[in-house]
Amino acid sequence: MRLARTAITHRTGALIVAAALLCSSQTFAQSSSGNGVSNFLGNIFSGQKSATSPQAQAAPSSPDGAPSAPSAPLPWTGEDGASGHPLMTASAIRQAAANFPNCVAAMWPDAARRHVTQANFERFTTGLTPDLRIMDLMDSQPEFTKAIWDYLDILVNENRLTKGREILAKYKPQFDAVEKAYGVDRYAIASIWGIESNYSTQMGDRNVLNSTATLACIGRRQGYFKDEFLTALEILNRGDLRPEQLRGSWAGAFGPTQFMPTAFKRYAVDADGDGRRDVVDNPHDLIASTANNLKKDGWQSGQTWGYEVVLPQGFNFMLADKARAMTIAQWEQQGLKRAGGKPFGNQADRAYLLAPAGADGPGFLMLQNFRVIMKYNPAEAYAVAIGHFADRLRGGPPFVQPWPRQERVLSRAERLELQQLLAQRGFYKGTPDGQFGGMTREALRGFQASIGAPADGFASSDVLERLRGR
Repeated sequence: MRLARTAITHRTGALIVAAALLCSSQTFAQSSSGNGVSNFLGNIFSGQKSATSPQAQAAPSSPDGAPSAPSAPLPWTGEDGASGHPLMTASAIRQAAANFPNCVAAMWPDAARRHVTQANFERFTTGLTPDLRIMDLMDSQPEFTKAIWDYLDILVNENRLTKGREILAKYKPQFDAVEKAYGVDRYAIASIWGIESNYSTQMGDRNVLNSTATLACIGRRQGYFKDEFLTALEILNRGDLRPEQLRGSWAGAFGPTQFMPTAFKRYAVDADGDGRRDVVDNPHDLIASTANNLKKDGWQSGQTWGYEVVLPQGFNFMLADKARAMTIAQWEQQGLKRAGGKPFGNQADRAYLLAPAGADGPGFLMLQNFRVIMKYNPAEAYAVAIGHFADRLRGGPPFVQPWPRQERVLSRAERLELQQLLAQRGFYKGTPDGQFGGMTREALRGFQASIGAPADGFASSDVLERLRGR
């Protein structure tokens, strides 16, 4: 699932969990490029909703990762979208919905330029109707988010690990062939498969063509989704997939590793030579296509994704910035040690420091392959889960250091208040919106430094109280 990958990712799978975690069935945000899953979380570390990925609208999962019984689809609320975009007002949505048949028909010339036959265009578009519930999902504004440790507890559990080991054994010949051909770690691929769809059990059940047509004609991302809709038509016209296989998330991500149609077009491969690129029901094509995606995004063979590290007392958290990459040797000079007493790998590897829970939680040195996972789905929590799940499948241990589980996640109203207070004190230069990103973290660091606290950029309830002057 990666999209544009900065505003929408092409995956959707982990969404379900994301929905459970973020209280929103898939935060939209897909960027305009990638395919990823669960872009769905957005930046869970900071409580920001993903602006880059549509993750699927899958059935919510139970605590052990097993899917629960799906509930009946909800109707559109008939309310204005929370984004405030003029195309997301209730009146604009109703007007566009009334014009939906004309909008779809008007895309025929574009489909013809993509070599879709007129017979297939009519066949595949007949019966499409706007799914307006998607408008609520696109503009959902979760009041609460989950902490990264809660997210990891849900996604990296023994039930899912057991299934992952079974998948690795069942499809060993396919993983062998793909690992040799692409140089991409089998455990990373199996991890994505497990987290995106819980090994094909939670892929979403919306008609991808219908969903992308709805989004191409209604709402604030019509240009982006017109390309996704037309590409979905190309997939069907070519015969790679059958219409019944194109089912997935509300944003159009489909298959066990959640490909958006345009991501499928870029990365899908016919691994077994049967003339079809079937990433839904053909394990070899699925594994190879996911590997091809990672490889083309810059995966480095034989390298890990990152290291859990112990930070020294008095550490300068201004260095915890993805723009401040240094070599492993340089990080060791700063006093960082690998958790568990293990040695680091190549001292010349460049990495940046991530401290998702601030000074009271573990730190991580992130290498190139972490950046690649972030392209698949630009959510830090997602990428950490993928890397850690892969390590566990490989036989590695849980994280060594404890998370600050006593910390309470701020509500959206509290996040908005925090930004407003930071702005009043001159630290925050953006427009307060309750969504935390790099600008908010920098503002938090500035405030923390001004009061002599560790400038870790972590939005704790204590920081909010200090801003309130209590």
